[in-house]
This record gives sequence, structure tokens and C-alpha cells, in this order.
Amino acid sequence: MTVRSAASARRPALAAVSLGMFCVQLDAFALNPALPRIGRDLGAGGGLPWVVSGYLLAAASLMLGAGRLGDVLGRRALLTTGLAVFGGASLVCALSPSLPVLVGARVVQGAGGALAMPVGLALLTRLYPPALRGRALGWAIGVGGVATACGPFVGGVLTEAVSWRAVFWLNVPVAALAAGCAARAAEPRDGCAPRPVGGKGLVAATAAVAALAVCTDRGPVWGWASGRTAAALVLTAALFVVFVRYERAAPNPLVSPALLRNRPFVAFTAAGAVANAATVVFLFVVPMSLQGSWRLSAAAAGAAFLAPAAAMSVAGPLAGRIAPARAAGAMAGCLGLGGAGLCAAPMATSLPGYVLAATGCGAALGVAGALALIATQAAA
Repeated sequence: MTVRSAASARRPALAAVSLGMFCVQLDAFALNPALPRIGRDLGAGGGLPWVVSGYLLAAASLMLGAGRLGDVLGRRALLTTGLAVFGGASLVCALSPSLPVLVGARVVQGAGGALAMPVGLALLTRLYPPALRGRALGWAIGVGGVATACGPFVGGVLTEAVSWRAVFWLNVPVAALAAGCAARAAEPRDGCAPRPVGGKGLVAATAAVAALAVCTDRGPVWGWASGRTAAALVLTAALFVVFVRYERAAPNPLVSPALLRNRPFVAFTAAGAVANAATVVFLFVVPMSLQGSWRLSAAAAGAAFLAPAAAMSVAGPLAGRIAPARAAGAMAGCLGLGGAGLCAAPMATSLPGYVLAATGCGAALGVAGALALIATQAAA
């Protein structure tokens, strides 16, 4: 295969994963500004937050198992299926006549995203040679970063100008195009027969992650010292113990013990968790502060947030250009800069100063998060 033909064979996979990342990340953050309108249109009550929570919980719970299933069933097939499920669920969301239907479709959406994203990134890792792998992953993550950062602004504009349903209608053609690209993508052969999945370990891991996600999502509502939160934490710990027990006895464990002994992999995974947690805080606090402390309208706050959004959008490609030998130092520096930006922003005495601090913070956290994902793929 020539260099040109090899590049052509890889393009559909990169397009599919990038478009899929855009849809999945956009829907994770674009619905928050639309919730009041959804509540009025559908007559929703206390169950309204589940429009967002159901999506995130399904995605978080199923992602680990989906990555393992991709090793067995084929990454291209699972990527195509996940994108098709996501697009179909988006269509149901756009046509939802009631809150229960919308929440159910959002759960299916999250499941589709969980099926598509881990295997999509794994497919790119297999398709691209080491010299090009970082850039490919960086571009895909960068497209997802654009959707993550711009999600609240896009959701607010579409809700005010058209309807909250327009957020879901936007997904339908994009997901269909992504699924078509995925179906045309090449899939390299590993050269060995796929190992069967241990069903008990997979169920235990999925249940443990789901319990942890519910605890994290509902903890602020229930109260961190409440009985329900404590019960959720106990259930999470018990399920993880069951998972470890099954894994030790499994001939084909879900998580390879070699990965847990791989210090770079463990270190980058832990750093990535810190970067992702800080990014979630950043994406929640900055838009709220622009509308609260700085008294901007929703549209003006969205416009002001475009600078941090642009900084996050270039983070993925920048991370892809960092040499693996420098990844650890670059990640440590970016985490430090991101933390400094989060601390400096509240002390700003002018709106330009606040936006400047937020922009620097967004760029640093974006590079750290993308670099963590690229580095863990390489270390694995």
C-alpha cells in the first residue's frame, strides 16, 4: 500500500471519530441552557434534571464495557453501530412528546455515545503509525473540545432562535454522515483471535461505574452526608470489590493486570482524571460567573465565552504535536497553569481580565486533557 493510499484509507475513520466526538460532546453540554424551555414545553417537574443526568450516566456507565466489546466484535462495526444508535435516539429526542420519552431517548443517546467513542479512539490508534497517531487523536479530540466549549452557547442560541428540539435535529445528519464514514473506514487486523469477554466482570464493572456516577450526580441534591449518598458509596465500593474478585479469577480479564503495573499508564490516567474534573468545573463556573457576577445576558455571556472556547478548540492539535518524551512535563505544566487560571479568574477586577484568565485556563486544561488521552493510548 502506498503512502497516499494508506492516508486515503485512514481518512474515513478520522472523519467518523471527529464527527462523533462533536455530536457526543455537544449533547453533553448544550442542553443546560434549554432546560427551562423544555420544562415549560413538556410540563416537566422535578424530573427535568434527568434530561442531562440520564445521558451522562448512561455514557459513563457503559464506556468501559464498550471498549472491551470493541476488541471482540470489531472496532469499526461497534463504531458504526454506536453512531447509528446515537443518531436514531437524537431523532426520537427531537420528536419527544413528553418528558419520559425524552429522558429514555437521552439514555439511549448516551449508550450510543459510549459504544462509539472508546472504540473510535482505539481504531485511530491502530490505523495511524506512531509518527502520525498523536496528530490524528489530537484533531479528533480538538473537534470534541470545540463542541464541549461551545455547547452552552450553541444550545442557548438554538433554543432562543428556533427551539430546543433544534439541538437534537442538528445531530441527525451529522451522526448519519459519521456512521457512513465509519462504515467505509479501514480496520487493521490484530493477527490473533479475539478473547472472549468475562460476562460477570463486565456486569460488575458497569454496575460499579453506574453507582459511582449516580452518587456523583445526585450527591449535591441528596446531601453528601445523607443516608442515600452513603448507601450509594457503599454499593459502589461493594461492586468494585466484586469486580476485582471476578477479574482475579477470569482467564481473560476486562482490565489487563499488565496495565495496572504500567506506571506511565496509571500516572497519565490519574492526571487525566484531574484534568477532566477541573475542566468540568471550568465549563460550569465560567459561564455562570459571566451571567452572575458580571451580569451579562445569556447571548453576551456566550459571546464572551467564545475566546476560552477557541483556546480549548486548538488544544487537541497542539497536544498531538508534543513529543511523547515531553508529555509528562507538558501535562504537569498545563495542570499547574490551569489551576492558576482557576484561582486567578475570580480575582479579576475587569471583564477583559476575567476573560483573559479564563482563556489561559481553558487552553491549559484543554492541552492537559487531550495529552492525557493521547499518552494513555500510547502507554497502553
